[in-house]
Amino acid sequence: MSQSFGPSVRLRASAEFAVVQKTGRRVPGRFVTVLVKANTLDCDRLGVIASRKLGNAVVRNAAKRRLREIFRGQGPDTARARGDRGIDVVVIPRRESIAAPFRAVEADLVAALRKARGAAS
Repeated sequence: MSQSFGPSVRLRASAEFAVVQKTGRRVPGRFVTVLVKANTLDCDRLGVIASRKLGNAVVRNAAKRRLREIFRGQGPDTARARGDRGIDVVVIPRRESIAAPFRAVEADLVAALRKARGAAS
């Protein structure tokens, strides 16, 4: 399992986000919306879009930290070792995720990723 969230498992450029948003599969969840597109890498990559509608900077950053921690727990750098294709994931948190327990958000994101992974391959 990955213990860090280094550059190899991040979507960084706006063009990378745009490709996933335009051509990826959208999976809505209770606390997050997940967009997924297969990539050619050995790892999964994550990008988080937290708009001002979510709250102030403190709230947005807290939401992003929670989502990154959940994603890190999924072992994004071991996708190829699990026998999966690498995917690019864009997560958009909903307002409800702020007050929700960590485990509820985790279950929602994991379920959405599982559903999206099956369709992205």
